[in-house]
Amino acid sequence: MSAPIRVLLVDDHALLRAGFRTILDTQPDITVIGEASSGAEAVAKASALRPDVITMDVQMPDMDGIEATRLLVADPAVGAAIAIVTTFDRDDYLYQALDAGASGFLLKNAGAEDLIAAVRALAAGDGMLAPR
Repeated sequence: MSAPIRVLLVDDHALLRAGFRTILDTQPDITVIGEASSGAEAVAKASALRPDVITMDVQMPDMDGIEATRLLVADPAVGAAIAIVTTFDRDDYLYQALDAGASGFLLKNAGAEDLIAAVRALAAGDGMLAPR
């Protein structure tokens, strides 16, 4: 068996991070290695933890998820695929996320199976956009 997919969860809501952790940690091929509550914290933790995949909220204090994504993608030491996961079904967020270098875009009202599939797709080097 290959090494599990290492995931960093980034969202300013602790309850959401806990829910994502619960969903992802049930999968034998996925391990949540850390959490961050802001874009700035995500940038620092990603450098230290070296995740394979980062789930990134858009609206957060200190630094939003789009700017954090831009910084993380530009850092060759990080190398993680980033999925923007947001409540807001807005085209401008989608375009900004893709322009910043995100590999995926998922709405928070997606099902658990969609989150799991997104993490696996990004870890495999594929892109993923919310069906809607």
